[in-house]
Amino acid sequence: MIEVKNLSFAYSTEKVLDNISTVFGPGRIYGLLGANGVGKSTMFKLLCGLLTTKQGTIEIDGCSPAGRKPSFLSKIFYVPEDFEGPDMSIRNYAGGVSQFYPNYDNALFGRLLSEFEIDANRKFTSLSLGQRKRAILALALSLKTDYLFLDEPTNGLDIPSKAEFRKMVAAAMDEQRTIIISTHQVRDVENLLDHIMILDKRAVLLDRSVSEIQSEYTFDITSNVPEGALYVEPGLGGCCSISRNTTGEESRINIELLFNYINSIK
Repeated sequence: MIEVKNLSFAYSTEKVLDNISTVFGPGRIYGLLGANGVGKSTMFKLLCGLLTTKQGTIEIDGCSPAGRKPSFLSKIFYVPEDFEGPDMSIRNYAGGVSQFYPNYDNALFGRLLSEFEIDANRKFTSLSLGQRKRAILALALSLKTDYLFLDEPTNGLDIPSKAEFRKMVAAAMDEQRTIIISTHQVRDVENLLDHIMILDKRAVLLDRSVSEIQSEYTFDITSNVPEGALYVEPGLGGCCSISRNTTGEESRINIELLFNYINSIK
């Protein structure tokens, strides 16, 4: 379990996280959403111990990431938004990295590369952005870490690769694993998410499970604005709206609409 308590962080004089407290539990896929510059990538780096702060605490299974202990690092893997890769083959890179991860599944890695149509003998420097992203995602899932942090994982992927990515992530989940996805491409991942966290500059605007959101709100597309709607946007086929859930029936969440609504009432 990841426990974040009263966490603050600043670059020089610019504070990007201010008194953040939250919990990321096992067996869930979290969506970490927010505009550029609100601290999503900073949060990932703090969770990995790549950045440290003197204000607040982070504990992952009772361990502080700042210590960067090998036993801790073997539980986590972080895929940044921009991954260039070294001047070596995918196979050799995976062979080096996987030595530090006791749950690595080489057969799974080979299968995922095949499904992504990536040749393990090619060097990262010979790959396009989308190919590099597919290769590192295949490795990330094959390491079978307890905690996986994905920053804009679908950037650079074509439509078939996005579909493969969703299938792979869904298949990788179990009761012990925690996956946190930061993305602006919410439609690429909205069917995967169990929990949604929306960050504003310094603040948490929303931190709730998908089931809680569905219990409170109804998402609909109608020809006219529904009476009592909390938020409405024009869309294809009519008005996209959010209303209070008065019937108890769950509707499919429109995350983009939810994001805009939450930001409109902050």
